[in-house]
Amino acid sequence: MKVQLTRQILCFAAALATAFGLAIGPARAAGTVVIAHPDGTTSTYTTVHIIVWNESLAVSSADGKGTVVFGKAACTKIGELVECLPYDATLFQNGQKTRIPLRSGTVWLNPTTTAQPLSHSSAQIPPRGVLLAVKTKRGTEVTLTGTVDEVKK
Repeated sequence: MKVQLTRQILCFAAALATAFGLAIGPARAAGTVVIAHPDGTTSTYTTVHIIVWNESLAVSSADGKGTVVFGKAACTKIGELVECLPYDATLFQNGQKTRIPLRSGTVWLNPTTTAQPLSHSSAQIPPRGVLLAVKTKRGTEVTLTGTVDEVKK
C-alpha cells in the first residue's frame, strides 16, 4: 500500500505535542533502547525517559547522562497512528553535542488512549506508545519501544 505524505513536511513532535497533550500522565520512564553496533556488540538501556519537547522527540537515559533528540521528520497520519521518517538526530552527552547522520528509519506513534494495530502487522502499539527503528550512516541500528512520559512545550 502506497502511503502519501501530506503536502507539508512536519516536525513530528509539533504535531504530536497537540495530540499527546491531553493523554500524558505522570512520568514513568517506560522505554527500552537497544543499540546494535557495527562490530556486532549490543547495548541495552532500560527505563529510558521519552519526551516530546521543543518540536522534537527526546530519549534520555535513566541516569540523565545522555539524551538523543530526533528533531526533524516527515510525518503522516495512518488511521489513528502517526508514522514519521526521521532524518536528523543529535546526541547530547558529557557536555557535548554530536550530530548523528541517519541512513533510514521509522517512528510509529500512538497518540490515543487505546492500543492501536500497527499497519500490515499483528502487533499493536499501546496508548501513548512509541516504536522507533533507525539506522545510522555508520551502520549502527537503534530500536526504541515505550510510551511517551512527558510533553514539554
